[in-house]
Amino acid sequence: MATAPVSSSTSDATAAYGLSFQSLLSLILTELTYQDPLKPLDNFQFVSQLAQFAELQQSQTTNTDLTSLINAQSAMQATTMLGKTVDYTASGVSQSGTVSSVTFASGVPSLTITTSGGQTVANVALSTVTQVQ
Repeated sequence: MATAPVSSSTSDATAAYGLSFQSLLSLILTELTYQDPLKPLDNFQFVSQLAQFAELQQSQTTNTDLTSLINAQSAMQATTMLGKTVDYTASGVSQSGTVSSVTFASGVPSLTITTSGGQTVANVALSTVTQVQ
């Protein structure tokens, strides 16, 4: 069964807070710059906030790395189908054919399949493949 590629146009952290990691660091720097000297942020709160920002950055890096890994896995899976007969679903109808080429658009693989009748079907999504023979 095929693995659909994952797209991540924005990270979860950016979507959740509406700010990039760099913007969050600017915010904490501004907070430190304009804090009341008579009521400074205690060390525990400050270290806690820094730890949260570091964790946020690590989460963003992990998400980016996992997305790259999944895209590489999809590419590898698509290229191993070259020359093989596959069953796929198109418009709710199960069809069969031989994979003649693989193309990539924005890192997402799509197959070109030649049916037994000689018809060429382009841009078949990897996720529609139900069986590889």
